[in-house]
Amino acid sequence: MSIASDLPSPRTEPHNGAQTLGSMILAAARRGSSVAMSFPADGHTVFLSYAELGVIAGEIARGLIALGVRSGEHVAILCSTRAEWALTDYGCLCAGTVVVPIYHTNSPEECAYVLGHSESKVVFCEDAAQAAKVAQVRGELKQLEHVVVIDGEAPDAITLLELRRRGRDIPRERVYARVDEVDPDDVATLVYTSGTTGPPKGCLLTHASVLFTVRAYAERLQLDDSHSLYQFLPLAHVLARVAQFVILEVGAQVTFWGGEPKLIVQELALAEPTHFPAVPRIYEKIHATVIGRVEDGSALQRMLFKRALTQARAVRRRREQGGSPGPIELARHWLADILVLSKVRALFGPRLRVALVGAAPVAGELLEFFDACGVKVLEGYGLTESCAAATLNTPSELRLGSVGRPLPGTEVRIASDGEILLRGPNIFTGYYKNPGATREAIDADGWLATGDLGMITDEGYLLVTGRKKDLIITSSGKNITPVNIENALRDTRWISEAVVYGDRRPYLVALVTLDRDEQVKLAERLGIMPTMDVIAHDERVHATLQQDLDSVNARLARIEQIKRFAVLDHELSQDTGELTSTLKVKRAVVYERYAEVFDGLYREQTAGAR
Repeated sequence: MSIASDLPSPRTEPHNGAQTLGSMILAAARRGSSVAMSFPADGHTVFLSYAELGVIAGEIARGLIALGVRSGEHVAILCSTRAEWALTDYGCLCAGTVVVPIYHTNSPEECAYVLGHSESKVVFCEDAAQAAKVAQVRGELKQLEHVVVIDGEAPDAITLLELRRRGRDIPRERVYARVDEVDPDDVATLVYTSGTTGPPKGCLLTHASVLFTVRAYAERLQLDDSHSLYQFLPLAHVLARVAQFVILEVGAQVTFWGGEPKLIVQELALAEPTHFPAVPRIYEKIHATVIGRVEDGSALQRMLFKRALTQARAVRRRREQGGSPGPIELARHWLADILVLSKVRALFGPRLRVALVGAAPVAGELLEFFDACGVKVLEGYGLTESCAAATLNTPSELRLGSVGRPLPGTEVRIASDGEILLRGPNIFTGYYKNPGATREAIDADGWLATGDLGMITDEGYLLVTGRKKDLIITSSGKNITPVNIENALRDTRWISEAVVYGDRRPYLVALVTLDRDEQVKLAERLGIMPTMDVIAHDERVHATLQQDLDSVNARLARIEQIKRFAVLDHELSQDTGELTSTLKVKRAVVYERYAEVFDGLYREQTAGAR
């Protein structure tokens, strides 16, 4: 089955006439005193205007020109998400260079691979610690000429302030000339996939592709200069950068996080964004926080919460079916909203219009929970190869459990084996230095093979059912998609991550980790030491988790049910290579690293091996 969006393509030339990202940045700077971004610094909040953004980006661009960096050369950014990441990105694009993002969690060896493969001439490092990674491998990097440190100083590097100072000696006209030299079909950024298997591949994304995606998103979500965004996603991921460019396109404001993951929920309410893009793990965390507070409350609080959710879901179903709730039903819903549901919405701040989720599968029950509370969480779908976007739910066209309909001007098709295929102006031009992989990914007609499995509803909504490579085939020959089972397990209070295993085995087992914040409460409830080595092996903990597992199993077909599980005494981590930057499990890594644990679940028959 194939579907194409029945909506008109986003305008190719907006009012400012920008056809490249550099020209969009220069046009945005003309908005003058309007606030472009805010960020924490030295205990207070800094507000940066669009005019100031333009000055800083221009100085960085001129600084690169002063270093001798030519248009089209590659410049890398190794930094966590902060305002300076975006400003450096804008400066590089205004200098006509190709931006190569590197995840700040990468090891020195991983940094060396990206810097070497991309042949980057300059790398911007966040601080001395990141510069030290580059220093360890600099002898391998023949093309690398300059290291620029954004915050502080480092040996054999110049500071960002020094780069900007050098740039002031270069005429401003040089920046305009550089921007004019860039063609819409030129490569804007070289983004290396964080992939769950194999070495990363460099995706070539053009100015035209990125701008098309930015404008499609802005139009589908009806965004304008009243839009505000709370940004914590890694800017090395294309989804976060597209969101950042949407800000510039519509003249809105972005608030950067303070850098502490534990404070995201707290900062979110204080930032008061209208839109909040996040990965599923953040919504799982918010959900776990709410459920934890309810379960730790009184019996009356638990009863009120349950009734409020039931009432909200009943009203939603009535409206979905085209009916109107009666006055008594509306009154009950109003009371439930005041007493319970509004408190959940308050976690997102008072101005939230839309929450967005992508980059990984999300449990349908989680979306239903937030929807009942009055928080619209819109699921979308895309890959790095499609500029992070392909389909999207919108407030007016929302089907929970789906990833929405195709963006304007794009197409989605399901291949004979169930694989999702994409085509449109948002699709990348290929993998850098890898024509063989490019031919495997894109066919002669321009269809991108995503590696994901899915189906299309009669209304034209795409459902993603799993990954081709993740399919588990049991010893009885049954095909099982583990991701839906894992989502259901993560949706419980205590479990932070779950990895299902069972290829060529008679039944499924799972490896789970516990939520760092909730595990202390669990230990207190059970009267045991709150240390992970104790919690992971305590029979009372296993019995509590078994109750949650039984509840999940009750919703699954018999062949999909988890028969036994093991609890890790630590969380999976990006630093150890078990999670991608968007917190997706690297399944092959986990399977290999914990092979003995999985094998033990099939050997052991005692109660402790559940």
